[in-house]
This record gives sequence, C-alpha cells and structure tokens, in this order.
Amino acid sequence: MPNKILQEWEAEHSFFNPVRSWDPMRNCQLQGLQYITRRRPFGSWDAVPSPAGVLLCALLRFSHFVFCVLPGDAAQQETGPSRKGAVLVDGVILNGPTTDVKAGEKFVEEAWRLIMEEVVLKATDVSEKVCEWRPPEQLRQLLDLEPRDSGEPHGRLLALCRDVIRYSVKTNHPRFFNQLYAGLDYYSLVARFMTEALNPSVYTYEVSPVFLLVEEAVLKKMIEFIGWKEGDGIFNPGGSVSNMYAMNLARYKFCPDIKEKGLSGLPRLILFTSAECHYSMKKAASFLGIGTENVCFVETDERGKMIPEELEKQVCQAKKEGAAPFLVCATAGTTVLGAFDPLDEIADVCEQHGLWLHVDASWGGSALVSRKHRNLLHGIHRADSVAWNPHKMLMAGIQCCAFLVKDRSDLLKKCYSAKASYLFQQDKFYDVSYDTGDKSIQCSRRPDAFKFWMTWKALGTLGLEERVNRALALSRYLVEEIKKREGFKLLMEPEYANICFWYIPPSLREMEEGPEFWAKLHLVAPAIKERMMKKGSLMLSYQPHRGKVNFFRQVVISPQVSREDMDFLLDEIDLLGRDM
Repeated sequence: MPNKILQEWEAEHSFFNPVRSWDPMRNCQLQGLQYITRRRPFGSWDAVPSPAGVLLCALLRFSHFVFCVLPGDAAQQETGPSRKGAVLVDGVILNGPTTDVKAGEKFVEEAWRLIMEEVVLKATDVSEKVCEWRPPEQLRQLLDLEPRDSGEPHGRLLALCRDVIRYSVKTNHPRFFNQLYAGLDYYSLVARFMTEALNPSVYTYEVSPVFLLVEEAVLKKMIEFIGWKEGDGIFNPGGSVSNMYAMNLARYKFCPDIKEKGLSGLPRLILFTSAECHYSMKKAASFLGIGTENVCFVETDERGKMIPEELEKQVCQAKKEGAAPFLVCATAGTTVLGAFDPLDEIADVCEQHGLWLHVDASWGGSALVSRKHRNLLHGIHRADSVAWNPHKMLMAGIQCCAFLVKDRSDLLKKCYSAKASYLFQQDKFYDVSYDTGDKSIQCSRRPDAFKFWMTWKALGTLGLEERVNRALALSRYLVEEIKKREGFKLLMEPEYANICFWYIPPSLREMEEGPEFWAKLHLVAPAIKERMMKKGSLMLSYQPHRGKVNFFRQVVISPQVSREDMDFLLDEIDLLGRDM
C-alpha cells in the first residue's frame, strides 16, 4: 500500500524526476514520521516500507510542505551528492541549481570547438560550399525539428548543431554575394560571443553600464561623420525600424498632440520618397496609420536618383489638394542599383516647404568613412535624421543599425517615452540621463553598438576606410572584366558596390534584341541561380527592375574577397549557362 501511494505521487510531481542532476530525498523526517527512499534499477524512486509511509505520502499528496532532508544510511548507497536542509514546495526542491553546471560547461566547450572548426576556420576556404541545398521537405526530415517532452542528450544536441551548420548558408564565404551583408569580421564576432554570454539589455545604466557608454561613444563618432556638430540617436534592430523611427518622429514634430490624442482630427498627412526607396517606407506608413496611399513616390532618373524638380511639383500639388506634407525620405545607396539621391537639392525643397528630411543611408552610409567616396553623400549634413547600418559594408554583424537625429532637444525621448516607474526612477543614486531606454520603442534592447565598437577599435577609422575603398575597387575591377567578356552586358555603370548585369547565353547572342530576345533572357538568371545553388559554388541575387528583365546584382563587401573570386564569379556563370 505505501509503495502504491508513493508511485501515484511520483507520477504527478517532478520531485522524483530522474532528469535532475542530484538525488532529492534520502532519509526524510517530518514531525517524527520517517520513510526511506531508494532508486529503482531504471532510475525512478521506490519507498522502503515504514510504519508512517502511508500517512506521509497522503500528506505530501494533498498538502504544501516545507521540510528538511537529512542524510541517512540509505543515502550513502546513492551515487549522487547528498543535500542537507533541502526545501520542498509544491513538489519542487528549491535548494541549489536545477541544472548540471559541469555538464553544461562541457557542452559549451564542445559546441565552441564545433563552431571554430566548422564555421570560423572554414570561413575563407573557397573549396567549401556556400550552401548545401536541400528542399524544405527533405531538410525538415534531416533536422529532426520536433521538440519532445523529454530532453535530448548532449551528443545528440551536438549532432544537431553540426547539421544546422552544414545546411545553413555560409554568408561568411568569399563567394556569397547574395545580400547587402557578407563576410566574417573576427572582432565583431568576438563581441557577439561576449554579449550573448553576458545577455545584457540596454535600457538603464544600472543593468548595462558598459554598453550604454559604448553606444554613446559610437553614436558620437557617427554623428561627426555625418557632419553635425551635435545630435542624438539610438541603435535598433534594422534599417526598416530606423525608417519607422524617422517617420514617426517627423510626424510627432509636425503635430506633437498625436502622441496623446491620436490620429483623429488631423489633416491628411502625406510623405514623399524615391520610387527606388526601400520597401520599408510603405510598411512604416501602414504600421503608423498614415496609409500607403499617402506615400508619394517621386520619379527617378535612369540611374535611380530622385529628381528634385519632380519632388517640388508633387509637394506643391499635395498642398493644393489640402494635404499636409511633413516628410521627405531620400536614399543614399538604393538596394538594387546602389543610387544616391542628390541630397543638397532635395534639402533645398525641404527647407522651402518646412519638411523633415530623412536620409535612408542604411546601405550607403558607410561611404562616409572614406575620404575618397564620401562625396557620394554630399549634403547629408542638412538632413534631420539618418539611418546607417554598419552591419552592411562595415561588417559589424547582423543586426547593427543606428538611427541618428540632428535634434538635441530630447525630441526622441519626448516622442517615445512612457516613463515606466519600475525602470526609469528619477531618484536613483546616479545621473539618470544615462538611462536612455525611454527614447527607444523597445524595452529590452541588444547592445548592438558593441559589435561595431569592437571592430572600430581593432581597425581604427583608417582600417574602416580601407575596407570601403577596397570593396569599391574590386567592384570597379569586376565592371571592367564584364566589359571584356563575351556574353556579359552591364545594365549601367555602377555608382557604388552594386554591379548589375545580364549573362547572355550562346543561343541568344546572335538574336536581335526584340520582345522574343528579352522574354528568353528573362528566364536565364533564375535558371543559373538554381544551378549555382544546387551546386553550392556561389550565391548571387537577381531581379527584374523598372521594366528590365531579370538581371544579376553582384555586391562586393567582404575583405576576404579577392580578384580571383571576381574571375571565378564570371567563369562560373558562363559555365552554368553556356548550354542554355
């Protein structure tokens, strides 16, 4: 009878769970009633019959008890460590950690070794594949994705880690050209390891003193590169979020009452941006309740630059229609063509009409650190706000994105603060101006500035400048090679690190460039992309754009990329497409 009751109780409580790293009860005593437990062969627990066993089990089943565990003779036979003064509440022992620290440390060491061997040390090895392509159905089976009720042994977890690495795209690979980020910065990587281990959240000085000061220092230097004498800013998760910050801040400056009273009673707010802008502008307008129909897309020239005269016309027309223009978003480095809007001329229009000027320099902002190429952003000092992503050209590691504001009147804080009393107490023992979290739309926030700071400290400004200059020099080399090779055709001369081109297979080279030619050429880039992905030799993006059929967009970023990689890129495309 005692055994049966205890077994029923065991089934309902984690108290006897063999997963625990230490043995809970040995010789238990409660108000003079005693029973002894011993481990069964298969790892659960049984009760040694004792006169008070039934009563004790009944009490444990129906009551909440706190009692002491005293080591007895039975405990000496167990292999696990004994604990004195153990406290039990609701069937859970509260003394000591519930995890096996030594086993956890060993797992981290083994996982670290795996990361070093399979990721870091192979990052620049061009003999490795960029990706090990598998279709979703097959990959789902290979990875054993379903979580289970019981945990898995560390050996199995390490095998899963190895599979995750194997089937993930190697964005650190020298021949990964698919996105506006690539390569491996070792200093940023170490910074990421550190912050993941420390697990900080950047909102108050008391919980994140180092990282708040780091962010302050990095923002100050970035503001200097923009050309402002002073300013403000915040790191946030992505250029898209920076653009949302800008749109909301500009609206708040235009009508401060919106923070408390909302949209009701406001005129029709309208904003202007380039037809080549990032798609996040439409998302921001939708998210903030402005509406995508109130985003006016200004015509661009053949290179993708906003035409200031067209902006002026649209602003005047909107005013005639009774709308309330409040924001212009220019782009410094468009996603596809890498175009830079004429910021000075756009700033003239904004000043004339009293409009907030935001510059989305998420991609092109890093040219500011290069004395040779910073003229691409001429006039950016006249902007009211700027988005700049060091995780792109400067390789600070995703995500590392700054939203910068010229205003120093605490506009960011006025717009976003909620004054949570449990975080932002005003009677703290230190200067609460360092509690910057209330000017963020987030509460928990990662210390992303630290990644960029570590790289900047390691390379210096001159090293960052060299990184930008080399990327653009390699881009120029590739452009000249494309011009030399049969079957390759530039879309246009690049302004930045975006090289857009077609590959024309032998079967189309003698065909007249009419509708049939373009229709067939439209199919070439997707077919070659499929072949290169399945082969794993490289990754390169393609897209149609503004009436032009699919073309490749190659982006140079990583300092691990060499002239040989540029040659390989063209050779491989020709190899994969010559039979089309």
